[in-house]
Amino acid sequence: MTWLGEAGLAAATSCAGLQAEVDQHAAAVRDALGDPERGPNAVALASYATGVRDTLIEAQWQLPPTSELDWSKAEWPTLRLIAICALARAGGHV
Repeated sequence: MTWLGEAGLAAATSCAGLQAEVDQHAAAVRDALGDPERGPNAVALASYATGVRDTLIEAQWQLPPTSELDWSKAEWPTLRLIAICALARAGGHV
């Protein structure tokens, strides 16, 4: 959460397009975890994030340093991970 989530969520506050994409990814994660109303719990979010991470490792995908990211062109994995961080924050898990 610290190095990607904070940077991505801060960028989303000043970029409406990024915020909209993060919101869409957050909705997809809530739906995937089966509780779109209340939001997922910490264990479900951590498990989902681990699955995303493992898939990205298998694909040999690497996130560039946050200082080098063009937030207006964030890739799907970046958006999904930021959305997980947003849900964790909204749920009071961090």
